[in-house]
Amino acid sequence: MQPPNRPRRSPGEGRLAELDLLRFVAALAVLAFHYLIAFASVWGDRPAELFPAVAPFAGLGILGVELFFVISGFVILMSAWGRGLGAFARSRFVRLYPAYWLSLAAVATLYGLTGTKVLDPKLSPGEYLVNASMFQRLFKVLDASGVYWSLWAELRFYLLMAILVIIGVTYGRVLIFAGVWLAAALGAELLGNEVLNEIVMPRYAPYFAAGMALYLIHKHRNAVLPWLYVACGYVLAVHSALERVHGRIKVAGFKSMPVTDLSVIITITVIFAAMSFVALGVFRLRPSRTLTALGATTYPLYLFHSVVAVALIPILATRMAPWATALTTTLAAVLLSYLVYSLAERPIQRLLKPRARPQTPPVPAVKVEKTAVP
Repeated sequence: MQPPNRPRRSPGEGRLAELDLLRFVAALAVLAFHYLIAFASVWGDRPAELFPAVAPFAGLGILGVELFFVISGFVILMSAWGRGLGAFARSRFVRLYPAYWLSLAAVATLYGLTGTKVLDPKLSPGEYLVNASMFQRLFKVLDASGVYWSLWAELRFYLLMAILVIIGVTYGRVLIFAGVWLAAALGAELLGNEVLNEIVMPRYAPYFAAGMALYLIHKHRNAVLPWLYVACGYVLAVHSALERVHGRIKVAGFKSMPVTDLSVIITITVIFAAMSFVALGVFRLRPSRTLTALGATTYPLYLFHSVVAVALIPILATRMAPWATALTTTLAAVLLSYLVYSLAERPIQRLLKPRARPQTPPVPAVKVEKTAVP
């Protein structure tokens, strides 16, 4: 199966500033959900009642992770294109683990030294070590931080992508891969088999597969078939998002999670529309240091915002109004995340990245003159 036209220059050759912005928006959405909706034990009160004006919107921040997944499908395919398995695995390791280990150390330090009990996972030293592998869910060990659940989904996506990388990434193979995955996800959802669900991830596959299809659209502007994958992913994503929000409402109650079905559908529609605009080139931003910094800060912000909330909100809430407490904690989380990136994560990534081998200049050919044989 061949692409419908000659592909444009792959976006992997340049940074997409608009994705940096969308990443940061996704991280802030997750932060807003936790700070203004989910962290009742941190506040000692129901956050939705502390922030009633924004609670219906902050509750939708639970779907910030879904935006991350669509972006990941787009970006990971972009980074895998033209790479071998070793280069792909190394790039994912360097991107994923350094900040994760730092956040895990922060969690262990917070609960080991301060004695705070809020959101304490109550893990043994051995269980923290298992968490360091990021495969703790495979061994039925609790996550050290509540946000780590999505990393297990990301890891499984990377493992599935590794199969595609081994086979060789081409337009046709990506279509086959994404199509089989979507079909398997639908089948797994209908069967409800636990093992199959772990492998296929029916609740998250629509986002990853749609992101991959959108990258194909970005790479081959006249591609038509990938839009079918985006449409299928959208339908399955709406179902998945509604199920996830319904599950949260069932546990916490509508007063604590005041989110309607219509608002969920609109949010998923906005996510898919925004990523479609990126794929089509409608949404374009000029790269800048600010956007690059926001994009780089996103992953540490996702990992560290819970730790910052547990450390600051119980203290600040007794001295400041709820809005001032939430804003101060948010600014502290963003600042800490930027410092983690610039002072720790980036140097570690540079250290772990393989150094390019110096190229030996070509040896000029020596012209040999022919001599006549006497």
